Amino acid sequence: MKSSNSHPKNRSHVDRRSFLKSTLATTTALSIPGILPGGIVGKNAPSEKITAGFIGVGGHGTHRNLALFLRQPDAKAVAVCDVFKSRRENAKKIVNSKYKNSDCSSYEDFREIINRKDIDAVQISTPDHWHALMSLMAIEQGKDVICEKPTLTIEEGRLVADAVKKKKAVFQTSTEDRSYKCYHHMAEAVRNGLIGEVKEVDVRLPNGTNYPHEQPSKPPKDLNYDLWLGPAPDAPFTKNRTEKMHWRHIWDYSGGILTDWGMHQLDTVQWGLDTERTGPVEVEGSGTINEGSMYNTFIKYDVTLKYANGIKVRIRSGGTAMRFIGTKGWVGNGRFAGPLEASSEEIRKFRPGKNDVNLRTNYGGEHRDFLDAVKSRKEPYFPAEVGHRCSTLCHLGNVAMLLKRKIKWDPVKERVIDDSEANNLNVVSRKLRAPWKYPKI
Repeated sequence: MKSSNSHPKNRSHVDRRSFLKSTLATTTALSIPGILPGGIVGKNAPSEKITAGFIGVGGHGTHRNLALFLRQPDAKAVAVCDVFKSRRENAKKIVNSKYKNSDCSSYEDFREIINRKDIDAVQISTPDHWHALMSLMAIEQGKDVICEKPTLTIEEGRLVADAVKKKKAVFQTSTEDRSYKCYHHMAEAVRNGLIGEVKEVDVRLPNGTNYPHEQPSKPPKDLNYDLWLGPAPDAPFTKNRTEKMHWRHIWDYSGGILTDWGMHQLDTVQWGLDTERTGPVEVEGSGTINEGSMYNTFIKYDVTLKYANGIKVRIRSGGTAMRFIGTKGWVGNGRFAGPLEASSEEIRKFRPGKNDVNLRTNYGGEHRDFLDAVKSRKEPYFPAEVGHRCSTLCHLGNVAMLLKRKIKWDPVKERVIDDSEANNLNVVSRKLRAPWKYPKI
């Protein structure tokens, strides 16, 4: 299988991107009958449709990401891709049914999508071990990217964040939390001092699952298993390895439940603490794994992050709750996306005025926010740098648990201080399986 990641600059796409932006500005200023030709303005104008390709169309990729894109009047799904034939054909039918035509293309190899010059943006909904490589290859080809979380390693997150900045691409870390009023209001209450000086944050995330070990078997004819593995180490196919909640418990493809759910809850923590583009200075923790099973990421965990200002964030398995605790009170909620709770009605009902800290969000969700950013060329609400920093918190928790000792982190250099053993762990950086390579951007 060829793995060439280098292609000439996609000038046609860059020109289209500029045209989308300039046309949007022109139609806003001159949307008067007789000034512009018919068909240039209006919700169905071709120039206003952002063309999108979908890489990974399993359950979440189809029922959430593709479904929500299909609701957007200024976007058009033109291609789908999956290594499972049945999944991509199902997604193709969904798209064609929506548009009442047969125009949607279906691919096994994601490079068919990112090499198409008529595609503006890609939604990546694959296992974690593909996130960074696919994002980098798409950015190299001039695409804007909305990608599921998290990264597989700290190094990969930095590569993506730097590439986004260098290529002036739009990149949305694909989570919904910032569009939920409970988390938006929670972060604003903290940032505006309603609970006083923050002392600690308590976070609860779900436990992992004790999946049993599996013996090798033949992959189904429906699946291109080698392409599913991609940059991950070669490994025999097993019955459930490629299923979502199973692969998430294998280090080669994910960092476990901590990196999965941590990307939700810890984003709100970073948002509220105003530490979105930095990180802790010390991390310690302990956890348990499913001994004797191939599914061996941490299923229970207790991690503490300490920031330079003394704030401690404790992350424990068992639930989906969150609470910021300060010198004047507390604010949080008792379950994921649950109603806001606080130590007083003043805190619970607080909404910032024009002179207060107003945190930008988009109640329309991450997909709507991404499309708005593609048009405006401004950062979306969960950009690459912020997503990378959030992923890093989770990875550092795994580092401390794997080493069974406290580590010291330099959030500027993004290295564990004076600790080569920690910096050489696979959750910090890893090599890709040949012939896959990161593109040089």
